Amino acid sequence: MGILMIAIIYSFSTRTKQETISVYNQTKDKIVVMVDAGHGGNDPGKVSINNDLEKDINLQIALKLEEILKGQDIEVVMTRRDDSALYEEGVSNKKNSDMRKRVELSKEKNADLIVSIHSNSYIEESVCGAQVFYFKGSEDGKLLAESIQDDISKVSVLNNKRVAKVNSDYYLLRNVTAPAVIVECGFLSNVQEAALLKNNEYQRKIAWSIHLGIMEYINKKY
Repeated sequence: MGILMIAIIYSFSTRTKQETISVYNQTKDKIVVMVDAGHGGNDPGKVSINNDLEKDINLQIALKLEEILKGQDIEVVMTRRDDSALYEEGVSNKKNSDMRKRVELSKEKNADLIVSIHSNSYIEESVCGAQVFYFKGSEDGKLLAESIQDDISKVSVLNNKRVAKVNSDYYLLRNVTAPAVIVECGFLSNVQEAALLKNNEYQRKIAWSIHLGIMEYINKKY
């Protein structure tokens, strides 16, 4: 594992590792990042053109992101680590219950920032590219989104011209108190991108780029 991490560090950025050290020379307490793998359990999310499920891809990327962040001495809170949902048993609206639980978890754990991992889909198969969304009026959310977008666009080679965008429709963005973003890692409706999102090494590159954006945000804020 150590050899793999060293290889990744030198492949993507040595500068960020140096910046991380400076952050923790100045910060007494660990930064708490909540990593939310979107959907799960009875909620598959989008279905790719190859019949892969969004919930599975989201989780695979989220777990890779957790591993990388922990290596940078970040305290990571995961909403899920397997194919499960957070809803309370017996409720009639499982989706609403699940989303409320995710919001509650972010507050219980006093998360400093929240990154929710998703995969997109669209009626036109040609549409592609990763994009990051933040809540209107959240300056910190905007800063976090722009930081991640800048780095993920370098990996999302099929369409690297996307910019961070306001979206007030996401329940999570509307209801959490910490700066939060939704990272749509690519389009499952695009043949090439769907194949990439299923690829283990590409998932690691996506996770690494998200981590870079997180660290850049932390360096600016703390």
